[in-house]
Amino acid sequence: MNNTGLTRRQQAIAPISAFTALGDLPKLKLVLEEGLKAGLTINDIKEVLAQLYAYLGFPRALNGLGTFMAVVNERKERGIVDIVGAEANPLPAGKSRLELGTEVQTYLVGSPVKGPVLDFAPAIDTYLKDHLFGDIFGRDNLDYMDREIATLGALAGLDGVEPQLMSHFNISLNIGLTEQQLKDVTDALENSVSKAVAQRATSALAKVLASRK
Repeated sequence: MNNTGLTRRQQAIAPISAFTALGDLPKLKLVLEEGLKAGLTINDIKEVLAQLYAYLGFPRALNGLGTFMAVVNERKERGIVDIVGAEANPLPAGKSRLELGTEVQTYLVGSPVKGPVLDFAPAIDTYLKDHLFGDIFGRDNLDYMDREIATLGALAGLDGVEPQLMSHFNISLNIGLTEQQLKDVTDALENSVSKAVAQRATSALAKVLASRK
């Protein structure tokens, strides 16, 4: 197993997501600055914050984007030139968003996703496949590992969503993030956010690791 930890750039993602979830904009501003210093590009962070609307709603995501816009403008006024980074390429031609999203979701989870809740409310199944995994995860300017780290940080910042947090720890392991790298995520949350948020993530990760042995 690859025991190499997360890069500084990757470690910066989870606190940004967690403070966006918590709605703590002054502290979000600080970790956004740290993220840029750690190697995240402007477009990396914009993509993370835009993705979070799917988990946190438009109000939190828009507040995050507004805070980030202010950070970028303030740094520009101080003469700091931040790397803009890559834009997303168009989604693959000849494939619907639903087809793409179904493929992406199946890859991330490791098998086709079914369940009683999705049978009970088929519309949410379509939204997940077509929009979250097609429209959003289908954008190629962030890789799946970065997107999962962002999702873990956001869900750790929310109370009462342990099943979803555990699901995304499972996905993270499925796509190649190691146990050490996921512990780095929880460490980043403890060092930059709070012990309570880190403990939520640590507890969910421990349950996932136990279930996979």
